[in-house]
Amino acid sequence: MVSKLLNSQRQTILHFWHKGTRSPKELHKTTGIPLSTINYNVKKLKKTGDISHRKGNGRPKKIKTVVSRKLERYIRKDSSVTLRTLAIKLSESGDSVSRTTIGTHLKNLGYKHAIPIGTPMLTDEHKERRVEWAKRHLNDNWERTIFSDETAFDLYRNKVGRC
Repeated sequence: MVSKLLNSQRQTILHFWHKGTRSPKELHKTTGIPLSTINYNVKKLKKTGDISHRKGNGRPKKIKTVVSRKLERYIRKDSSVTLRTLAIKLSESGDSVSRTTIGTHLKNLGYKHAIPIGTPMLTDEHKERRVEWAKRHLNDNWERTIFSDETAFDLYRNKVGRC
């Protein structure tokens, strides 16, 4: 990403360039912009006639938009899929990407790697309290009672990592 300072320096150089100030030393004295920056931008102006930032600098992304959509589709189908499995699925479809690259890409998309929160097992005291409660309410009138327990729990802590 191009900083605001570089953009303002470019605009200043361009302004004075159009006003007729062509000497880098004179531009440096007038604006206070470093001489190396002015030399670089004047060279660009002479070569291309433009001072804007050249696009395409840096390494191209390994994971393109199409591959990113494939990854998101795989995760939507199975949210517990591992990075290694995702890498294998992509290589089968002709896109060779390492699991580290996939993990970094998913992190940049906002996915988080987490283990589901475990629920504690019932202790002996919990079990006794439940039995006591059931005995106390054994003869209650249950015709006007609605049970709506929608709690889900695992018998053992689920140790499957999720992205």
